Amino acid sequence: MTAKIDRASVLDGARTLKMARSAHAYVRGNTVKFYEWLSSSPAAAKLPEGPPIWICGDCHLGNLGPLSDGHGRVEMQIRDLDQTVIGNPALDIIRLGLSLASAARGSDLPGVTTALMVESMVDGYEQALGHPDDGIEDAGPEPDAVRTVRRHALGRRWRHLARERIRDIEPAIPLGKKFWAIEDDERAALRNVFADPRLASTVLSLEEGEQDVTTRLVDAAYWMKGCSSLGLLRYAALIAIKGASKREKYALIDLKEAVAPVAPVADPASMPSDPALRVVTGARALSPNLGDRMAATTMFDRSLFVRELMPQDLKLEVEQFSRSEAVRAARYLAWVVGHAHARQMDAVTRSRWRGALLEHRGADIAAPSWLWKSVVDLSGTHEAAYLEHCRAYALAGNAEQTAG
Repeated sequence: MTAKIDRASVLDGARTLKMARSAHAYVRGNTVKFYEWLSSSPAAAKLPEGPPIWICGDCHLGNLGPLSDGHGRVEMQIRDLDQTVIGNPALDIIRLGLSLASAARGSDLPGVTTALMVESMVDGYEQALGHPDDGIEDAGPEPDAVRTVRRHALGRRWRHLARERIRDIEPAIPLGKKFWAIEDDERAALRNVFADPRLASTVLSLEEGEQDVTTRLVDAAYWMKGCSSLGLLRYAALIAIKGASKREKYALIDLKEAVAPVAPVADPASMPSDPALRVVTGARALSPNLGDRMAATTMFDRSLFVRELMPQDLKLEVEQFSRSEAVRAARYLAWVVGHAHARQMDAVTRSRWRGALLEHRGADIAAPSWLWKSVVDLSGTHEAAYLEHCRAYALAGNAEQTAG
């Protein structure tokens, strides 16, 4: 019990620190406040009612990136679906717009660049709705940040993942800053999870058609990772897989607790009531490369979703944007989101949503007024809240750690 109390205390401090590092980090880690502030914003009354489809619910820049399908193909898709719900697709557009605007401010770009980014977002999203069968090559020029991470992803193999996560290819997870020791009851519960043959066929990367698969828990650790998940159950598990060849191979598995979403729900009756099953179902609708290798499970009567970590799964990291790069990224990433939305709609629904999306284009900016006003209003609110967060953190005696 003592270890769990200490764990919770450290996780709370880690989350506060992460959100104090930059305004963009604060935006990424503050989904609850995003929806609170959006609902009280004057712009909220002007939002169009999009068709009720699966949305990401937390569609910021860091939740997009290359994802492997487990069979050698890699595509840019939404990579984090903790908040996925059946909701209004306009919410994903606003969340992405706010994230991009925050990244632009962090790159010291002028406000006119943010305006151009929002216009470019709408162009990319509209194109995805109008041409849902187009490939990613039709999304426009690939931004440098995307090209770099995509090429890096394509060249990655198991040894790269092992070196990053477990230091070498030997079957052990090293304990330290990120990976913490677990208790005996946690290890026993994880063994029970992986005894389920359904997980072997759904989650683990196997040769197509491979039968009589057995799995063995080799090692496991609590994983101090992310921001929104801090304080929830989160484990990394190293699994040995043995198929017909009788030779063991290894897979690194991420197990993450799922909880009730904060994103507004349009049609709760059409969603699974189990939080992890909701996440898996939403992922399969929005990001097949991820959703098709996920499964829901339970542990300590809590709902978790499970996925194998593939070497090609990477987060899109943007340290600095140039002006032209920011505009290209806005169009490209909005196309990715639009494509995820469009695959769930028939032609009539896409046409209607496209018309509603563009109905209120402003006179001075070629983007819907509801989108521009939402981004402007929320940018100001988040900036003020971020400074207050940093002030409280500094008063607690942590300023030197944050600055470092």
